[in-house]
Amino acid sequence: MNYDLIVIGSGPGGYVAAIRASQLGMKVGVVEKAELGGICLNWGCIPTKALLKSAQVFEYTKHAADYGITIANPKADIKAMVQRSRGVAEGMSKGIQFLFKKNKIDHIQGFGKVKAGKVVEVKGEDGKTTTYKTNNVLIAVGARSRELPNLKQDGKKIIGYREAMVLDKQPKSMVVVGSGAIGVEFAYFYNAIGTEVTIVEYMPNIVPVEDVDVSKQLERSFKKAGMKIMTGSSVEAVDTSGKTCKVTVKTKKGEEVIEADIVLSAVGIQANLEGIGLEDVGIATDKGKILVNDFYQTNIPGYYAIGDCVKGQALAHVASAEGIICVEKIAGQNPEPLDYNNIPGCTYCSPEVASVGYTEQAAKDAGYELKVGKFPFSASGKAKAAGASDGFVKVIFDAKYGELLGAHMIGANVTEMIAEVVAARKLETTGHEIIKTVHPHPTMSEAVMEAAAAAYDEVIHL
Repeated sequence: MNYDLIVIGSGPGGYVAAIRASQLGMKVGVVEKAELGGICLNWGCIPTKALLKSAQVFEYTKHAADYGITIANPKADIKAMVQRSRGVAEGMSKGIQFLFKKNKIDHIQGFGKVKAGKVVEVKGEDGKTTTYKTNNVLIAVGARSRELPNLKQDGKKIIGYREAMVLDKQPKSMVVVGSGAIGVEFAYFYNAIGTEVTIVEYMPNIVPVEDVDVSKQLERSFKKAGMKIMTGSSVEAVDTSGKTCKVTVKTKKGEEVIEADIVLSAVGIQANLEGIGLEDVGIATDKGKILVNDFYQTNIPGYYAIGDCVKGQALAHVASAEGIICVEKIAGQNPEPLDYNNIPGCTYCSPEVASVGYTEQAAKDAGYELKVGKFPFSASGKAKAAGASDGFVKVIFDAKYGELLGAHMIGANVTEMIAEVVAARKLETTGHEIIKTVHPHPTMSEAVMEAAAAAYDEVIHL
């Protein structure tokens, strides 16, 4: 069968691109060797959020007395939590199956490999190979947990995020190596259900891509929750020969050995580029990523790539946006290139972290003169009523023109609040316009307005 578009990979880049292409009148096939929905839906974004919700509910029960409710001896059942998480992921994957049927998209089961002449070769589970002809090929193969040479994952004592999602026994202690989104989310989950957690981060601050004020606040919150934080440190070796892991950590003061049941490696990801035929076709790569232009075309006409296998933030919503832009361009439309400086980043630990645009330091480095406003949730009536007064909203404006350069939030539900700022930046909204935008009271979102007012010395509730 001839296709207008064959997509290799059904993650949030691939399946979204396929559906949009179908809407635009293309005959589409999607090659997927595992579950529809890719890593995000089955082994990433969705099931981790289910686990984090379980941890949050458990924390609520432990602190129920603070809200005038008596609950005797709540216990965390990791098997039941994992079972619920897997059920949520399975239900969402079935949803993708429904969307494929609705949009008349063919699901081609197997491992896809690109060939010259706009051909895709698919090897099925039975070992048989089928060749498909198409007008366009979209590579959306995603990425996997990156392994360090001195931190080889064995799936039992040294694990990656996939194993961390389905442990059948709660570890008494865990060392989390790396404090990006994956690291801090799992650190929060396991700490919340009673595991002794140590975070080891090579950079000077945890969540190192975030504004320094946010990093410091999250470190305070995590330490308050009982976690041990080791920044400016690196794992040199892990001895797994005994019952526990002996983790050698190099710090500024020298080496320290930590014992733990489990070591979780969360040191980033690497694209799944091996064995997919890039060399055969002549598709150019650089530093483990496929090279593409603003509309995701590779150096070979008719071949495109999106998501975690190209440069840019490795986020589900980025992959989805890239997929839509890519297929709209293929269909002859005139989409705008993606503005990578207006991509929201969200981390779903507790307190949550959300940000967009420049950090304060990056804005200074770019030469801007700044107006910076911060509003703490300790001054928010809604946050106080919810028992969630940790954190703040920080906004950064260009002093000359009032341009909203960036926003950084840490606190309860801030991942739901950041979209306001993303939309405001897209619409080139100024600080004064945000101040004059009436926000509902009492809400957490009022903090955005109050932080903007603080930047211009107009804040009311501080």
